[in-house]
Amino acid sequence: MMENILTIREVADLLKINEKTVYKLAADAKIPGFKVGGSWRFDRATITKWIEKGVVAASDSSQLETETEALGRATLASAYYSPQQAAFFAHRLTLEGTGEDALAQSLSTARVDMNPHQVDAALFALASPLSKGVLLADEVGLGKTIEASLVIAQRWAERRRRILLIVPASLRKQWSQELYDKFSLPSVIVESKTYNEARKAGVARPFDQKDKIVITSYEFAALKDSEIARGGWDLVVFDEAHRLRNVYKKDGSTRAKRLREATKSSFKVLLTATPLQNSLMELYGLVSVVDERHFGDEASFRSQYVAGPGARNGLVFLRKRLEPICKRTLRRQVQQAGLIRYTERRPLTVQFDPSPDEMRLYVGVSAYLQRSDTIAFGNKPNQLVTMVVRKILGSSTFAVAETLTKIIDRLKQMRPVDIETVADYDVIDEDAEELGDSDDADAEPTIDPKKLEAEIAELEGYRTLALAIGQNAKGLELVKALPKVLDEIAAKGGQRKAVIFTESVRTQGYLAELLAANGYDNDVALLNGQNNDPASKAIYQDWLARHKGSDAVSGSKTADMKAAIVEAFKDGKSILIATESGAEGINLQFCSLLINFDLPWNPQRVEQRIGRCHRYGQKIDVTVVNFLNLKNHAERRVHQLLDEKFNLFKGVFGASDEVLGVIERGVDIERRIFEIVQGARDEAQINTAFDQLQDELQAQINEQVLDARRRLLEHMDERVIDRLKARDQEIVQRLSEFERQLLYVARAELPDARFHPDNERRFDYRGETYTTEWPLADEKGWKFFRLLEGTLATNLVASAKERRFDALSCLRFDLAAYPGGRLADVEQLRGKAGWARVGKLHIETPKITREYLVLSAVADDGAAIHTETFERLLHVPAKNEPVDGAAPEEQLKAAEAERRKALLDEAEQQNAEWLDLESEKLDDYAADLERAFETEIKTIETEIREAKKAMRGSSLPMAEKLAEKRRISGLEGKRDKLKAEFFDRRATIRAEVEAMLDQIQESLKLEPALTDLFTIRWEVA
Repeated sequence: MMENILTIREVADLLKINEKTVYKLAADAKIPGFKVGGSWRFDRATITKWIEKGVVAASDSSQLETETEALGRATLASAYYSPQQAAFFAHRLTLEGTGEDALAQSLSTARVDMNPHQVDAALFALASPLSKGVLLADEVGLGKTIEASLVIAQRWAERRRRILLIVPASLRKQWSQELYDKFSLPSVIVESKTYNEARKAGVARPFDQKDKIVITSYEFAALKDSEIARGGWDLVVFDEAHRLRNVYKKDGSTRAKRLREATKSSFKVLLTATPLQNSLMELYGLVSVVDERHFGDEASFRSQYVAGPGARNGLVFLRKRLEPICKRTLRRQVQQAGLIRYTERRPLTVQFDPSPDEMRLYVGVSAYLQRSDTIAFGNKPNQLVTMVVRKILGSSTFAVAETLTKIIDRLKQMRPVDIETVADYDVIDEDAEELGDSDDADAEPTIDPKKLEAEIAELEGYRTLALAIGQNAKGLELVKALPKVLDEIAAKGGQRKAVIFTESVRTQGYLAELLAANGYDNDVALLNGQNNDPASKAIYQDWLARHKGSDAVSGSKTADMKAAIVEAFKDGKSILIATESGAEGINLQFCSLLINFDLPWNPQRVEQRIGRCHRYGQKIDVTVVNFLNLKNHAERRVHQLLDEKFNLFKGVFGASDEVLGVIERGVDIERRIFEIVQGARDEAQINTAFDQLQDELQAQINEQVLDARRRLLEHMDERVIDRLKARDQEIVQRLSEFERQLLYVARAELPDARFHPDNERRFDYRGETYTTEWPLADEKGWKFFRLLEGTLATNLVASAKERRFDALSCLRFDLAAYPGGRLADVEQLRGKAGWARVGKLHIETPKITREYLVLSAVADDGAAIHTETFERLLHVPAKNEPVDGAAPEEQLKAAEAERRKALLDEAEQQNAEWLDLESEKLDDYAADLERAFETEIKTIETEIREAKKAMRGSSLPMAEKLAEKRRISGLEGKRDKLKAEFFDRRATIRAEVEAMLDQIQESLKLEPALTDLFTIRWEVA
């Protein structure tokens, strides 16, 4: 149970001691701990018992520390670091390059607990500057959004900020919110409305956004593909990328083809849990979006891996071909590595029996919607509007009454209904974009006044009935069931909190009034697209006042309103009633009870709802409550489909990869359900239609291909598990080192700051407390000290980097003041002195920039000093003192030249490895094309042999024999011509490959430049 497993840092916070002390106590077996992948872990219950017994006193750190350790902490509080050390660490923290060091800055800025497999995936995506992109295909539930966000954050830190996200319309706001909340990255959603407004305001290219990540939908990106193509994007991310899998087909998705062409020249990251569902060719299609030259043409891929003579054994070779471009981590790998503990979903179905008046209203309005001759909806009704009215019909009579009023008003104006009529459903714009429904009305039809009068009268009758229904059976069942379910949650150790989802803003208001009248007054918070109600405004104003001047306030009213409501729910309110739009992008892992008052027909929306609570950080199993109308057979079949087919309400991960892969878009399922409900007239027809839908879904799950996917992408490997364990330790170490160096800069640059003697990661400066600890900074209202634009840390680093050292200084290092443990190699320098120079080597290539710090150190006694030893010496507190004499230029230059050469050799070696990888990929590409050509020749030869064999002994009439001989002769001519062309074609292919390799080699040509930062005299006391 991972929520009960503590890290060294968490134990240190719990016991109020430093991490070094915890490590020593664990190593000496004075507190119980165990190692996972080399990192110490502790059981929370055991630590708590030790505290209770007095063996470990949480409030008295003196019991746990030696006098030396206590002295070290006190010394650290007043430790002094020189301006030269600040400059060194400032440059060290911001070096450009590749690998784990380059990623540390992005990791340190994140407000999220990063898991090793996510860092592993990001490093895979960023591994080579020559790569055209990757396919990240982790199983469901492993956080591909975080992986992509980390890649985005790294590109942002490199100031390569032309970034485009192409995502399902329903995920745009969620992406925007998560980028801001977790990585503080600004974004803008470009959609039809904002695009047109920008054009009207004189903005010629609305996709051109300075220092903002652009988020748009598949539909809108395809519509504006020519503008996307001109974007010059540094990075393009496709979420739910399986939408592109049929791009290879001649009659495949036009949208996918447009998007592939528009993003052809950009580095791409494709995210999907289902890269392969029905055919290996889908994998070919997705890879072609990333890199059209990774495989040969469609024919060669098909012959090698799908239908050719060698296809049976081809999966082994295909797996190797996929290794550099596709990465998939499995849930069981992460679990075996002991890195994440997942909770489960527990379903609870609450049945209700609507009153006779509720049924009369439902039956009457349903029959009205099924008619094709109504004036409001016309003989060509807007499908989306009709579908939403049907959903509202199942929500509450209060929502129905308001919708009927709007329809009646439209009729009195003699106008058909439009999406404004169903604005109560607050994700109407998203669904309209996904479904591609136009709101353009046809020419106004001629309306019969008597027919109009009769239709208005009919609808007014339904409205009167709706308004007369004072209570809803579903609402009463909610009030009845809620206390019992909350008691069960509390018994499991969860908080007495519930989030209730509805698709209607009006139903949301009804539920708030109902719950307030039944014991939950002042316990309810609302979350929707607007939050214009007085209670929400009051919560918002109170939140703004409490967080004034803190990092919590973003300046975006929408984002801050959500943050205020969620905080109110977390800290005080027990009920949150949310709509789809309101809940996009929020995290409610502190809540373990989710109630679907209305159940969406779109399985992806259901999954998004549950994912608000059932996510990383959830402590107990999540109870998912659904309401079931006993008198509505269609509603029961929808619930059955979502429960039994899509498996949304139970288990550890919800919807399986197999089922998710069947649907490209949830709205497609939604539309099918709508067609059934609209068309079916009785229970038998409903059953037949739903049975057919389930059979179609099952037929699309190709077991043979799923087996191929497992063999290709889901092979278990102990090395993977070991790597994830090692990566966990690396993340802790690198972040710890990064934070330490950042704090050294703060110590040097802020002489007035007061560093806390009990925790080296915290300091007070100008009335604010700063810390590198997250989420403690947010919880305490402190400033999160991290390298992010506009922050104190960034300003200090920039200032330290800009400083110039014209005069020589002597740095006297005080080993006794270093609190971080023993530096064995540095201690050998005690009592010694010498000279050192620090420079910055900038290696520029067209494809990548790499930077290194060049440390050249010499001792007065002539002893050699290793670069790493001197870098560790710079971690020791030091003071500037006057210096006598001149630096030994010859010795320093010799040491510098040696180090410079070693670094350039290292860069050349890395370039050679990247070039070898690209060369191998291009060779495979050329071989694919040649093999396809050979296959074409062999196919013709086989046809010739079969034809000649058939001719022997045949009794065909002479005229037919002559015609067949001429056909065979024509085939032989074609074969001979292809053979003659073969060598020329192969030469052409090879020449193209060589030309591409030359371009790649040119892009890696090194242009080094070395800049001196400072020269010092050093002494170690």
